Amino acid sequence: MHPPDLLITMFRKMVLARRFEEKAGQAYGQKKIQGFCHLYIGQEAVAVGVNEALKPTDWVMTGYRDHVHPLIRGADAGMLMAELFGRDGGYSKGKGGSMHFFDIEHGFYGGYGIVGGQIPLAAGMAFASKYRGEDRVTVCSFGDAAANQGALHETFNMAAKWKLPVLYVVENNRYGMGTDIARVSSEPDIHKRANAWRMRGEGVDGMDVLKVYETAKALIEWIRAGNGPVLLEAYTYRFRGHSMSDAATYRTKDEVEQEKQRDPILHLRAHLVKQKVATEAQLDAIDEEGKAIVEKALAFAEASPEPPLEDVYTHHLVEDGEGDEQPRARVLGATDVKWPAFPEKFDVTWELEPRHEPDPQQKKGAA
Repeated sequence: MHPPDLLITMFRKMVLARRFEEKAGQAYGQKKIQGFCHLYIGQEAVAVGVNEALKPTDWVMTGYRDHVHPLIRGADAGMLMAELFGRDGGYSKGKGGSMHFFDIEHGFYGGYGIVGGQIPLAAGMAFASKYRGEDRVTVCSFGDAAANQGALHETFNMAAKWKLPVLYVVENNRYGMGTDIARVSSEPDIHKRANAWRMRGEGVDGMDVLKVYETAKALIEWIRAGNGPVLLEAYTYRFRGHSMSDAATYRTKDEVEQEKQRDPILHLRAHLVKQKVATEAQLDAIDEEGKAIVEKALAFAEASPEPPLEDVYTHHLVEDGEGDEQPRARVLGATDVKWPAFPEKFDVTWELEPRHEPDPQQKKGAA
């Protein structure tokens, strides 16, 4: 049995994520948001299930479908919406926009617009954690289409060889833009490829937040114990197109409607009612709370000023001696910001490139 508080927390976060994305989609349609906008509607169980298995000090990064990940880790909804609007009150003063959310305070190290671009970066972050002897796991999410990028193969080889503390989560929503993964991959079950690098690979129903949580929790504990990286494949489905500009004509309406019957929020809601964790009325109230947070976030974004023109020339490079700028302190005057700190001195307790004699089987093959 899962603790009732955990179940309610997951429901609250999934509902907030859904309402935020729906409002973002609406604002995009009203041309309040410009550029690309990739919504996470339908996939909420993946981000929430994995996140609840993490520590606040762990690190998270993902691709350009990135709005939900920082939101559920504690980022301010108003500042996230302002970032979408390209306003000064956004986390990156509106310069990152939809595809490049960033919230160091809550351990979210970015959405990345280059397909698979975050995969090698996550290995570097995990390397740093292990090198410094920190108890930290890095989680890196990417889509199924990124699984065919060359950088993934190079990175997984390195991560496995060095046993880096990183969980790679492939959010397999079946379509890379408009192409079914089965059409372009000889092995569409991506987690099975992990064997090639002697990595652990697991698959999970990404529409069931409880299964995602249980699987992620076990894998993260395994990684934290020093066993090396894991590839977790979450089979999920996006209810909207690849981006707001995608009419999604490559799939039928019947297919989408059938998948909506597996809506992860409705699935969890039914479980909470059946287990008498909450009543329908209580869950409706949580939903209304989520809507209110998003409406407030929208109002904040609309009231936030445009960035000044002179800011075009700022924040391109970090100058020597320049300190970190803490977004919540800058925008909201927050005094409770918990900024990460890293040790200046540490003992390296592992050999980077251990020398091993080839095993007898390898010698035999070489002969």
